[in-house]
Amino acid sequence: MHPNAYLKNIRNVNCGLKARTKILEILEIKQSSAGTIAKEVSLSYGVVIHHLRLLSNEGIVQHKGIRPYYWVSTGLGQKRIS
Repeated sequence: MHPNAYLKNIRNVNCGLKARTKILEILEIKQSSAGTIAKEVSLSYGVVIHHLRLLSNEGIVQHKGIRPYYWVSTGLGQKRIS
């Protein structure tokens, strides 16, 4: 699991951790819209938006630009150990 997939303010269930890990792995590579992320990780748009909002509330990701927003990783949170 990605270290930033664990959130402080909500209960972390396994399926949510997996979804957030997939989303964060995409955002580590490039900024993307929620629709693009949903297609790449084979999750519904609603699920992706839900998890992006949770991650945004914790300051891990943020959206940029005008609609459609592009989501980017803020660099906050725990770093992966290589």
